[in-house]
Amino acid sequence: MELKRIDQKLTVCKVPDVSEIDMNADFCFIGKTDEEVSLVCQTDKTPQKTTAREDGWRGFRIQGILDFALIGILARLSGILAEHGIGIFAVSTFNTDYILVKEENFGRALEVLASEGYKVV
Repeated sequence: MELKRIDQKLTVCKVPDVSEIDMNADFCFIGKTDEEVSLVCQTDKTPQKTTAREDGWRGFRIQGILDFALIGILARLSGILAEHGIGIFAVSTFNTDYILVKEENFGRALEVLASEGYKVV
């Protein structure tokens, strides 16, 4: 399975107003519930007004379009990283899954996954 690294530095935050989100940015995930609006975005595109913010994330995606019938892909990747003490923040889209790790663990995460047979591009 092929993993594609995302070169941008990422931020995970909570925002009070979605109108400040740059929807033209290359990388932007919004999650809305009855309790919050969460945003994962490029650090340089983070809205000025956030109610909580954590910088220092990097990420990669599973290449290709994943069929909904596939089972355990995210669990396998997160399990490998957990075995090596690397925490994750996962985001899914219709097409695929994204895994974010703290910047200080990014290189090690990719090395660990490559050693488990994943191709990192």
